[in-house]
Amino acid sequence: MKRSGTLRLLSDLSAFGGAARLRELLAGDSAVRVRGSPDGRHLLLLRPPGAVAPQLLVASRGPGAELERAWPAGQPSPLDAFFLPWPARPALVLVWESGLAEVWGAGVGPGWRQLQSTELCPGGGARVVAVAALRGRLVWCEERQARAEGPSGSPAAAFSHCVCVRTLEPSGEASTSLGRTHVLLHHCPALGLLASCRQLFLVPTATTWPGVAHVLLIWSPGKGKVMVAAPRLGLSYSKSLNPGRGDTWDFRTLLRGLPGLLSPREPLAVHTWAPTPQGLLLLDFGGTVSLVQSHGGTRAVGTLQEAPVGPWGSAALGTFQGTLACVLGSTLELLDMGSGQLLERKVLSTDRVHLLEPPAPGMEDEEELETRGNLRLLSALGLFCVGWEAPQGVELPLAKDLVFEEACGYYQRRSLRGAQLTPEELRHSSTFRAPQALASILQGHLPPSTLLTMLRTELRDYRGLEQLKAQLVAGDDEEAGWTELAEQEVARLLRTELIGDQLAQLNTVFQALPTAAWGATLRALQLQPDGNGKLRSQAPPDVWKKVLGGITAGKEPPNGILPPFELMCQCLCRLEPRWLPPFVELAQQQGGPGWGAGGPGLPLYRRALAVLGEEGTRPEALELELLLSSGRPKAVLQAVGQLVQKEQWDRALDAGLALGPSSPLLQSEIFKLLLAEFAQHRRLDAHLPLLCRLCPPGLAPTELLLLLRTYLPDEVGPPTPFPEPGAEPPLTVGLLKALLEQTGAQGWPSGPVLSPYEDILWDPSTPPPTPPRDL
Repeated sequence: MKRSGTLRLLSDLSAFGGAARLRELLAGDSAVRVRGSPDGRHLLLLRPPGAVAPQLLVASRGPGAELERAWPAGQPSPLDAFFLPWPARPALVLVWESGLAEVWGAGVGPGWRQLQSTELCPGGGARVVAVAALRGRLVWCEERQARAEGPSGSPAAAFSHCVCVRTLEPSGEASTSLGRTHVLLHHCPALGLLASCRQLFLVPTATTWPGVAHVLLIWSPGKGKVMVAAPRLGLSYSKSLNPGRGDTWDFRTLLRGLPGLLSPREPLAVHTWAPTPQGLLLLDFGGTVSLVQSHGGTRAVGTLQEAPVGPWGSAALGTFQGTLACVLGSTLELLDMGSGQLLERKVLSTDRVHLLEPPAPGMEDEEELETRGNLRLLSALGLFCVGWEAPQGVELPLAKDLVFEEACGYYQRRSLRGAQLTPEELRHSSTFRAPQALASILQGHLPPSTLLTMLRTELRDYRGLEQLKAQLVAGDDEEAGWTELAEQEVARLLRTELIGDQLAQLNTVFQALPTAAWGATLRALQLQPDGNGKLRSQAPPDVWKKVLGGITAGKEPPNGILPPFELMCQCLCRLEPRWLPPFVELAQQQGGPGWGAGGPGLPLYRRALAVLGEEGTRPEALELELLLSSGRPKAVLQAVGQLVQKEQWDRALDAGLALGPSSPLLQSEIFKLLLAEFAQHRRLDAHLPLLCRLCPPGLAPTELLLLLRTYLPDEVGPPTPFPEPGAEPPLTVGLLKALLEQTGAQGWPSGPVLSPYEDILWDPSTPPPTPPRDL
């Protein structure tokens, strides 16, 4: 049965805010640039510089205010504008020739508002000539006039451009995150930039140097490669170009190193370029359409019945369901992509027609599922869908029937009974109530507004997740895609009860993609360094409760499955070991009874130590930091004991002094431990001032002397005025003087005098009385 192409009216534009202005711009200006948002709910119209106001209009379907901006005469208007594929909220970026870039977002307040403004060319003296947005990246070609040498038209001036890239991602609900600028190509000619879902095409323009105007480049960020192709020569070469590894190329050096590319050849005579998921479509002035594929190969698709009328004639290309659609003026031609055969030709009622890409996978509304993958035509008459009519006799199932069929398969997989479950049983059984409720909502029997309000966040996350999975299946930017998928999965799991399958799934993500998993943890816990080597968090208590929860009796996970806190400590130990002690210290400040921070279970520092391995196999430096930052007396004393064994006196004394007056008993124990070492050898003498500061303020001189007496080594023989050669020098009164002054700083001792010479130590400025001499 022969298929027939159809133009189905999706909207007469009355559902869009500012419909009258939208129709006026579409009907009045043939040079207006039109783009659709990834979710299909917003339309962007940008007039060329110098056009009458308004130059920018963003119309939204359904609730939501439109964005309309105008720039007065003499003030530059944007060079280009793009929607950003952010699943959480609609956003767009405006780029000026001067390098100014503004990011606007909706859904974070009433109407559209500016989220960020930045300069792409902060050094000045540069001019942006082309720009494109590619999956979380902003790519532009800029002319660096200050570096151009020679007069205009010389080779040095022709190769004075460079192509730069900068990541552009959402950050939170009302902000953006801009990465650093990376130069992909330098010393290159003026190039046009066209982005598809997976590749960026760098194509020659009318001002490109003629000697290289037959060459185009295809950059695939997901693969970290650039393909250099010459369609007329049938040549293509692949080179590495991964900004994450610091790759960059000098355009002239790149071409000189590829044999045959600089052979004399006429520039590419292209009327219209069009990026598609299959590659780059080229329409020449003779009406022939070719396809440059991602591997650099070129093949002819077909020839149109009509050729473009001159260089300024309007033309638009697109693909859907293996079909090439071309709009030339008021004519629509449909060609088979495989054979090039003309399938259908339609005459439209207007020549002001724009082709729009279909909504991104996973972002369509329910009413748009029937037209998934079809191209869209936009004119002042409305928004139309270009597709193939379904053959007669094929009846599409109703939404409520699909609910019971899907639920039947779901429950059958979870059921232990052998009998086959049927959709009819689900319809009439009172056991399975969820499919019946959903079917009632789809039939309109129950108002869905309350349900949508409750599930708005979940639906938004689910839509973004489905879109991401579709892009990964297509092989688009795999490394960044897997990272984003891991971040979304960790964020989702941290909102659930982390037991059983959820906990096992969290372990799997942390093991497979630890960097992405820890990045999601940083955002979930809102961790930030405070500049003093510590961490702070603004996460709500319920998030910390899930993270710090330990093992519940009777619900022990299988072997190899770690609780969330242990899992994060293990990941942090692998990625950034120096931040593990501050993380554990911060965790100990959180929580409540039974959370693992102040409950009856193991203290958090011991749970973190268990992750590091058995005692004796742990990294010594990391173990010491965990013990010292724990704040637990037993742990701190254990750490100070290890420092004493290593004779790291400065760190041992600093550990005691860091406790302050809030832990007098622990500070006193550390002082006694170090005093014992001071009494037995002289390796602490250089640190005596710090030991005096550590001395407890309530310690009396008599108590100090009694302590020293217990710590002094036993005398082997009769005392001698000088130590034996090679022996440890003994403790002297001169060394004790500073300590005794510290203990007696508040005045004379209140107890009895131990000896008639003790007052020497209390008044060093007054010499002792001279005893009488017998003449």
